[in-house]
Amino acid sequence: MDKTFASAEEAVADIPSGSTLAVGGFGLVGVPIVLIRALLAQGTDHLEVVSNNCGVDNWGLGELLAAGRIDRIIASYIGENKEFARQYLTGEVEVELTPQGTLAERLRAGGVGIPGFFTATGFGTAVSEGGMPWRYDADGEVILTSPAKETRVLSSLGEEREYVFEEAIRADVGLVRAAKGDRHGNLVFEKSARNFNPLAGMSGRITIAEVDEIVEPGEIDPDQVHLPGIYVDRIVQLTPEQASELPIEKTTERARP
Repeated sequence: MDKTFASAEEAVADIPSGSTLAVGGFGLVGVPIVLIRALLAQGTDHLEVVSNNCGVDNWGLGELLAAGRIDRIIASYIGENKEFARQYLTGEVEVELTPQGTLAERLRAGGVGIPGFFTATGFGTAVSEGGMPWRYDADGEVILTSPAKETRVLSSLGEEREYVFEEAIRADVGLVRAAKGDRHGNLVFEKSARNFNPLAGMSGRITIAEVDEIVEPGEIDPDQVHLPGIYVDRIVQLTPEQASELPIEKTTERARP
């Protein structure tokens, strides 16, 4: 039951090129940066990445993106990363944009064995009707668009509404960042890092966690566990230096009076 690994490099060593990764984080918060860099160092490429966004320029998933290691991205947000936008608009990377709440539920559904679900979000738009640009060519022409999705009128609480069917996401590997974990893989996320991390962890067939602190089984109150160890296969403790690398996405300054 001891799921600890000595290093991030050891934990990701068997992840092959062409894998689908579900990666936690939101902007610069809760990003498994050490695992991402271990993948970068070992040369893993042709990746499909599922994450809320793709980091920022040259940090987080942006490091893999800048190195040309990502072929396809399922995300809800492109902003804050100029290289992401550039690669998308020049056909270097394929992008499936998905409403943020829908993306979260697709990951969760994959983790609990639900093949898909109906949601009202996106009905009557390009999300359901198709035609969203997934890939451009080098000249900026759209060469691949999203297909139309199944829709249905369903009755809920006595009211009929239109819904669109969304497929679950089951990733080959989940990469997450937690504040604390025990040797059985039970994880606790701090504040806003508890965003896409539990969902990315649930989605992965193999899930790897980097954590600030590893404790013994039983030291975490069961009521405080955000992701049960049943979803986590490998856990790596960060060094104090690695754990303290927490960049700020935007700063606002003003002169003192």
